[in-house]
Amino acid sequence: MATIKEIFTKDAKFAQILRQVKIIATTDASVLITGETGTGKESIAEMLFKQSQRAGHTFTLLNCAAISPELLEPILFGYVKGAYTDALDDTQGIIEATHKGTLFLDEINSLPLAMQAKLLRVIETGEYLPVGSVTQRKADVRIIAATNASIPLAIEQGEFRADLYFRLSVFTIDLPPLRERHADIRLLFTHYLNFFASKYNVRCLDVKEEVLLALESYPWPGNIRELRNLAENLTIFHRKRTLSLPHIPSRYKKYQINTIAPLYFELPEFGCDLLKVELSLLCQALENAEGNINRAANLLGLTRHTLYYRIKKFGQNLLVVLSEKSRLQYQHLIV
Repeated sequence: MATIKEIFTKDAKFAQILRQVKIIATTDASVLITGETGTGKESIAEMLFKQSQRAGHTFTLLNCAAISPELLEPILFGYVKGAYTDALDDTQGIIEATHKGTLFLDEINSLPLAMQAKLLRVIETGEYLPVGSVTQRKADVRIIAATNASIPLAIEQGEFRADLYFRLSVFTIDLPPLRERHADIRLLFTHYLNFFASKYNVRCLDVKEEVLLALESYPWPGNIRELRNLAENLTIFHRKRTLSLPHIPSRYKKYQINTIAPLYFELPEFGCDLLKVELSLLCQALENAEGNINRAANLLGLTRHTLYYRIKKFGQNLLVVLSEKSRLQYQHLIV
């Protein structure tokens, strides 16, 4: 099992990515991390920082999509006294505050074009201009950026500068979605169950194999973030020792039909009458087969001999629930 700090994997492809991260971390070049939402881009950025020569300095995260465009410039570059009516003193921006450290710009695709040009100058020369100032300042900052969008497509649409893209992507780390890291799903799920059990001081859940098989079949559109949230939710709200299939949300079950069993029926909370369920399914198969015994047997996954046994087992009770047409078709098997 390959690991970097809190990032775990048994997946060969992702293990290779982690080995590349170790090498890239020792450099001072800009890095662009790509991947779907929830794949761990921020975690990779932190690993790049912690294993770099800048680890003793500041690591700053800024989500470019979370801040209005008019506020991005003063937040990044700061502003001088008088630039705003309430500015009594010069205000330090993130670039200055992160001097000799690492700045992680998440959702870099949301950065306005005007700001992209100014960020490019920081990367190339280290120079920036605070809002309201006429004097250039300098800062030594390593830039790591991340996006879940296609930057080449944004360039084609005139929404992103090609020169900034090439300066940011000295190294590009493309993170695979969780559905492509099949070997890691149960590894990460059990890890987070242990993590949250420790955090909330509760007993860690025992997990049945049927649950793990279901989770491995789920496509995980929210990736690792979704899996982590599920583990936390179950740790907090599930009070039984063992986690079985009925205890997980229904959306995680519908993809595992071919993995766990030909068909999965969830037992109602207050139980059910198994004979009535069997009679109902037998009746539906016979109705759909319209007198064709082979087809009815195939619908239920039975042999003809077993189907005959089931029909005789219910006898007159079956005739009562069948339609008139079906009674005429099958009554010779019952009487």
